[in-house]
Amino acid sequence: MPTFIAPDGTRLAHHVRGEGEPLLCLPGGPMRASAYLGDLGGLTRHRRLHVLDLRGTGDSALPADPATYRCDRQVDDVEAFRAHLGLDRVDLLAHSAGCDLALLYAVRHPRRVRTLTMITGRARALGVDFTPEHRAEGAALRTAEPWFEGAHDAYTRLWDGTGTEADEDTALPFFYGRWDAAARAHAASGAEQYNDEAAERYAGPGAFRPAEARAVAAAWDVRVLLVAGELDSGPLPRVAAAVAELFPRAELTVLPGAGHFPWLDAPDALRETVAGFLDRAADRHDGR
Repeated sequence: MPTFIAPDGTRLAHHVRGEGEPLLCLPGGPMRASAYLGDLGGLTRHRRLHVLDLRGTGDSALPADPATYRCDRQVDDVEAFRAHLGLDRVDLLAHSAGCDLALLYAVRHPRRVRTLTMITGRARALGVDFTPEHRAEGAALRTAEPWFEGAHDAYTRLWDGTGTEADEDTALPFFYGRWDAAARAHAASGAEQYNDEAAERYAGPGAFRPAEARAVAAAWDVRVLLVAGELDSGPLPRVAAAVAELFPRAELTVLPGAGHFPWLDAPDALRETVAGFLDRAADRHDGR
């Protein structure tokens, strides 16, 4: 397991999966160990994934200063990751809350990013967040599910601020396109993968400066792919479309039947979408 040292001395780990050109991957959660990403629906057939365990998660060490869990404070970790791999420019992929970190990195180091892939991504860094109304709209798509009646009240409480730990478990089916054995196993693994203290600090006050980030994004010459799940509420496909409009060179793909973890719900579609995007970007970058 390769490791490197962050600027503040914290030892960080990353995991290498697959063959091909490198693709740097940032997990979400926030602050969930990267194991939950798996092979991203078989993307390892096309790319060599370098998957970072964020500080205090997975095989990475706890930092001396818990304040460094804040999203913007981790941008230096991503830059150290790039330098450790010896790459001048990177193809960067992130999932969910990890997209905020990827966006902040790209804002601070725009010349270091060749492409950005956001999978069911948050964009608080750009001033776009998901509301309880968004969650309710997404939940309404699942009324025919056999688990809906038992899970809906818990899911509502999660987003109105009254939810409990028990509600988190009960509401899990809403995050998956299919609540089957694979989804249940994936959800169960999360209990041991989160750093709860880090998650609380991740999006703390001062983490984001949306106006500044939007100005950089509007002038970007970076190719951006946003992948949304048809059944996901965070982001809803229409919200992902609004985020895409903030970039000059963005494209959006909505995967039918997919929830928040599309490599489980639609692995072939996700793999082909991301691999195709990266191949097209490489061709244009090389001038072919």
